[in-house]
Amino acid sequence: MSIEKIIEVSRVLLSIAGRYLVFAGAFYLFFYVWRKRAYWYAKIQQRYPENKHILREIVYSFFTILIFGAVIMLVIFASKQHLTRIYPSISDKGYAYYFLSIGLMILMHDTYFYWTHRAMHWKPLFKLMHKTHHLSTNPTPFAAYAFHPLEAVVEIGIVPLIAFTIPYHGTALTVFSLYSLLLNVTGHLGYELFPQGFTTHKLFKWHNTSTHHNMHHRLVKCNYGLYFNIWDRLMGTNHPDYEKSFDQIVEKRKKAKGKEGIALLPDELATE
Repeated sequence: MSIEKIIEVSRVLLSIAGRYLVFAGAFYLFFYVWRKRAYWYAKIQQRYPENKHILREIVYSFFTILIFGAVIMLVIFASKQHLTRIYPSISDKGYAYYFLSIGLMILMHDTYFYWTHRAMHWKPLFKLMHKTHHLSTNPTPFAAYAFHPLEAVVEIGIVPLIAFTIPYHGTALTVFSLYSLLLNVTGHLGYELFPQGFTTHKLFKWHNTSTHHNMHHRLVKCNYGLYFNIWDRLMGTNHPDYEKSFDQIVEKRKKAKGKEGIALLPDELATE
């Protein structure tokens, strides 16, 4: 392998790893280290995972980053051979399409994720690849990339799907990737930050919450969506107590905050 190839591969891997560490690391440090007492009242499951579980999430994430990097390098190579639908300048299609393409990527990924996720809950596939992710019954932000290698291949599959099907600018794909990582990390945050009434609002109810995905990790056979609550509502796969659970968590958060929630955290933090 030439020096140029090594540099390019290193750049891609460092970019993926850097984004993961910045997003997952920042949320973890804020909610699980620096401000863990101040925000205990917003913790969905009132216990903290043991260090061994957090370490497992990080180790699996490391292999996920390598797999993501390999697939992205293949897409970059295909783009250089003019095999993908990348275009060089935003002006080629204008800013209207540029922003539309980002929205289309998000909708494509939401649909892709829901159906591949449901497929991985088929018993043989669950045991083969998806069970690893569900070892995080009380997930932290580091669970965002804690996949079995086979599942990591499925997860990154959205990138070549986009690259080979719709015209896109490179920076649009970067914006989409950052958005995806942010929503993935906050979905595994373990804290509910959305306000009261969010899940019943006529507009906001179509967007998922941390409670929604936390219930999926804990209860397994429900709440398969990623960004939006569209497919779960259409297919009847929302847990029947989702909205009730969200309201209970928010109400608990509200009462605890009003009573100096810091004082409610025991001296020895509860763990799994």
